[in-house]
Amino acid sequence: MRQFFVIIALLFFVQCKEAPKTMSAKEEAAPESVAATETLYPESLAKVFETHGGLDAWKSKRTLIYDLPKPNGAETHTTDLYSRKDKIEMGAISMGFDGKEVWLMDQEDAYKGDAIFYHNLMFYFYAMPFVLADDGITYTNTDALVFEGVSYPGIQISYGDGVGTSPKDEYFIHYDPATNQMAWLGYTVTYRSGEKSDNVKWIRYGDWMKVDGLLMPKTLTWHAYEGREIKEAKNNYTFENVSFDTESKPADFYAIPENGKVVTKKE
Repeated sequence: MRQFFVIIALLFFVQCKEAPKTMSAKEEAAPESVAATETLYPESLAKVFETHGGLDAWKSKRTLIYDLPKPNGAETHTTDLYSRKDKIEMGAISMGFDGKEVWLMDQEDAYKGDAIFYHNLMFYFYAMPFVLADDGITYTNTDALVFEGVSYPGIQISYGDGVGTSPKDEYFIHYDPATNQMAWLGYTVTYRSGEKSDNVKWIRYGDWMKVDGLLMPKTLTWHAYEGREIKEAKNNYTFENVSFDTESKPADFYAIPENGKVVTKKE
């Protein structure tokens, strides 16, 4: 998960102390049982997974599709949940990842963003909490997040060296102690600088919908903040026409189009 775009300016823990755990979730592995999940992940995170439909159900899906409305028209995002190949279609512009390279098709040179940063950004925010079962993750305790008088326990997520494009990114998942539903995501961005950051941005996960047995976000809301003090809501994104498929897309679906080009990282 590993390239996170600063959208507003890119997505957890137990009360008792437990040793950090490093995960190895194989891309093509068979779904784990609930008992196996509880041994692979912190107990609190295993409960969050189960509340949202369970890793077995998540791993039974192959393709995720959703629309993300924007002022200039909706974007359609498609992701292969095993290979993490992806594609975004936004009118005459499209971008994606073919398994090796990030590409962009923009014949009128109208896209002013960073395709390397953005092509899978919203997927990782949207696929919470399930992407926190990915390879190379270390889980540690973190302080509770307090908002409007409610204390949300949480878990800090960090990555091993060489995991993803931004292994120094960190995430903080905080959940409702009464329901075990994910409630907040804190995240840092290190994509361009490559340096560890202590500036944690905060997204509220408070609007959910059931999609094919899984509890998925309907709306994500970014909040203003001062450190860990959460302030007013600033921006939100709503996800529409969400669907899963147990089959993968044809091999050429994610391939670089004839008029596309490989994108290199901006300095």
